[in-house]
Amino acid sequence: MNELVHLKSARARASKPAAKETTRTNDPERTRANILEVAAAEFGEKGLAGARIDEIAALTQTSKRMIYYYFGSKEGLYLAVLEESYRKVREIEAELHLEDLEPEQALRRLVAFTFDHHLSHENYIRLVMTENINRGQYIGQSKRIQELNVTAIASIRQLYERGVKSGVFRPGLDPVDIHASISALSFFNVSNRHTFGVIFKLDTRSAAYIAHRRDNVIEMIVRFMRAD
Repeated sequence: MNELVHLKSARARASKPAAKETTRTNDPERTRANILEVAAAEFGEKGLAGARIDEIAALTQTSKRMIYYYFGSKEGLYLAVLEESYRKVREIEAELHLEDLEPEQALRRLVAFTFDHHLSHENYIRLVMTENINRGQYIGQSKRIQELNVTAIASIRQLYERGVKSGVFRPGLDPVDIHASISALSFFNVSNRHTFGVIFKLDTRSAAYIAHRRDNVIEMIVRFMRAD
């Protein structure tokens, strides 16, 4: 679901009769999760500067006071949204069980997952783009995000070292660079889909185009790392 559909869905929920805030606060974890979900759509669609706490409060049937109680400030909410977005990606990655697969098969699964995740989570891409516009100002404040990405690199390092040991992958590669290459090829497919499609007259949302790009991205990474 892209961020526009997500935002419309959130607005539709907000149009229903509002429950009393005292009732909502009886389940603080659910309230907090709902605020994060709606805020992610708002920040993804409008950026940090354009998003409004009033709008998020209305869509979640809470109040500005409640949002500030949980997150401290608009910037605190934005950072919490970033942290939750990265956490979800790493959580799903951990479920891939790459260690149970042969190195090349594990690599193919990781690249395919990254490509598919980015394709189906355009709002995540927009949040990352927003933070790049902010020159990484807020993500740099989060030890949690840094720790989450340490585990991602450790997983790639383990996969790569197994492949080198078995003679499948060539030696001398950096796990962070491998991660960057996988991310870049998957990220571009979403972040630049509109401009690329207009310039080259391509239907970048068609199933045929996406399948072709997916296969090519996987093959490029595998051939880049393969020992032969």
